[in-house]
Amino acid sequence: MRDLAGKRGIVSFDLDHTLLDNDKNEICASALLAIEKMRPHYYIIIASGRDMDNYYSREFKDIVKPDAIIHQNGTKITIGDELFMLHLMEPELVKRIMDYAEKNGLSVGTTVDGKDYFTHPELKAEADRSYNKFIKRNFVAADGLYKLPVRALYYSGRNDEDDAAFLREFPMMRLLTFSSGRGADLVEKGYSKADGLKRLCEHYGIDIRDTYAFGDSMNDLEIIKTAGTGIAVGNAVKELKEAADMVCDDIKNDGIYKACRDLGLI
Repeated sequence: MRDLAGKRGIVSFDLDHTLLDNDKNEICASALLAIEKMRPHYYIIIASGRDMDNYYSREFKDIVKPDAIIHQNGTKITIGDELFMLHLMEPELVKRIMDYAEKNGLSVGTTVDGKDYFTHPELKAEADRSYNKFIKRNFVAADGLYKLPVRALYYSGRNDEDDAAFLREFPMMRLLTFSSGRGADLVEKGYSKADGLKRLCEHYGIDIRDTYAFGDSMNDLEIIKTAGTGIAVGNAVKELKEAADMVCDDIKNDGIYKACRDLGLI
C-alpha cells in the first residue's frame, strides 16, 4: 500500500486517561505538542469509547483536530467531518438490554443528541463522579432510547456476578472495562477500535505495521495488539501493559511526549 499524501503512518490515541487528564478535564499540553510535531508526517487518530460528537466530548475533538475518529469502539468512524462507517444495534436488542438493566439494578445507557438515556441514572452519576466529575449529565427517561439510533452502550454492574450474569443473558455482547474499574463499554461482538484502525489503514493506504496506538483500558487491548507498535500509558490496566510493545510514563508525567520522542516520531 502507498499513502498518496506522503504520510509515514497512523498514530492513534485513546482519549480518557490517555490524552485527557480526567482529574483536570484537560488534554495534556505535552501530548498536544507531540501531536503538532507529528501532524505533517502522520495521520492523527482518536480511538475512543466515547462518541466524540457528543456535547461533552466535542471540545476535545476540536482541540486535538484529528484526521479521523474511531468512535464508540469502532461502531462509528468519521474522517474529517464526513461519516465513513456506521453500525447500529437492532432496536429490539437495545430494548431487551435496557429492560434487563432496569430490572436487575444496573446502569446502562448512552447519550444521543445531548440527552442521557440511562437506567438507574443515580448509579451513572456516582460513577461519573469517580471517573470524570466534570461531565454534567442531562438525564431523561431511559425508555426514550428504544427508538433512537444506538451504536454502543455504557454498562455499570455492582460486582463480577452481575457482569457474568449479564453476559450469559446477552452472549452477543462484550464488556470492555475502564482503567478506573468503574463501568465498561458495552459493544456487540465484531466491533472494536482495532477493526476501525484496519479500515482507516485501507482508506489511507497505510500498512498496519506503520501504525502506533496509545491506550489505558481494556477497550484498547485489541488495537494495542493489532497496531504495529502498541503503547500502554503508565496508568494503564495491568493486562494492557502486559500486551503492549512499550509502556510509557503516565499522562501526568508527559508519557505520550516521551514515548513519541523515544520512538522517533518527533
